[in-house]
Amino acid sequence: MVRELQAFEERYRQLTRALSDPALAANPQKIKEAAKERAELEPLIRRYDEYKRVHKQIEDSRHLLADPAAEPELRELAAIELDGLVAREKSLQDELRRLLLPKDPHDEKDVILEIRAGAGGDEASLFAQDLFRMYTRYAEQRGWKVEVLGSSSSPIGGFKEVVASIRGPRIYAFLKYESGVHRVQRVPRTEASGRIHTSTATVAVLPEADEIDVKLDPKDLKIEAFGSSGPGGQNVNRNYTAIRVTHRPSGLVVSCQDEKSQHRNKEKALRVLRARLLDIAEREQHQQIAANRRSQVGTGERSEKIRTYNFPQSRVTDHRLNASFHNLEAILDGELEPIVAGLVLHGQAAALAGQGQAAASERDLGS
Repeated sequence: MVRELQAFEERYRQLTRALSDPALAANPQKIKEAAKERAELEPLIRRYDEYKRVHKQIEDSRHLLADPAAEPELRELAAIELDGLVAREKSLQDELRRLLLPKDPHDEKDVILEIRAGAGGDEASLFAQDLFRMYTRYAEQRGWKVEVLGSSSSPIGGFKEVVASIRGPRIYAFLKYESGVHRVQRVPRTEASGRIHTSTATVAVLPEADEIDVKLDPKDLKIEAFGSSGPGGQNVNRNYTAIRVTHRPSGLVVSCQDEKSQHRNKEKALRVLRARLLDIAEREQHQQIAANRRSQVGTGERSEKIRTYNFPQSRVTDHRLNASFHNLEAILDGELEPIVAGLVLHGQAAALAGQGQAAASERDLGS
């Protein structure tokens, strides 16, 4: 770990020197890139500087304790300080290991959020609507921008499906653990006898793909215009502004009808298509290297039940954290931060454990 930290420290110094070099002033793009890289390294370097200071203080204290000529009062003070310094050094080591974890290249990206009603009929569509409101409120609290790209309503007002774009800083880093099956246990509005039903909805959080990430060949696309429809299938627009895009190689089909112009609907549909294609490509890549997202929280598969919302007990249970939160209404109103923060830490812990296993395997192979 120390060798890695020393290499990053040297890189930080190189960037600092480069930014003060007048020769770089003529290239704004290089200045921007160097400043960004330096800013990303700064938290790591600050913690490393503190770690070195604490480590030096520990060595000085132990040297003083081992010196028989030292004054008793100084030795007593060193002994008192040593326990706190050792604890701080351990804390800094853990923090540095987390900071050294390989970064997810998509953490800075905006996301495409897809929510679909699962088992449970109309109640599942109402639950999908509740989940969409929950993420919308959470986004509002963080200052993110939500834009609906497409939706399909149920006859009683819920969502069979809703697709939205969420834009802002580091969105994927916070929401990537939300993909999976969400389960609700409650008495449906449509249930006259008061029985508790179990319904599900699936959530997919996809990093939004740039054109550089996913290139779409026009020859691979079949683009059709049709009249948009409302609940029940009735035609609500006879001008054929809705767009359906079929990606021939993969068979993926994306429809968008929320805008009043074909151009805007086509633009939104292509954004969703790129995100889905990027997700498929990365899943295939992860399977090939046998990672399959197990270095994150759970497997990341959408078939995996990740959370249960129990209304009778006002309880939300996240099955990956193995923890329950007894403020269901607040969570559905967007108070997701405790769960999200717990999942981020849990993901880091799993990644650290994976790193440790990999290092142990390398040692075994080398012996």
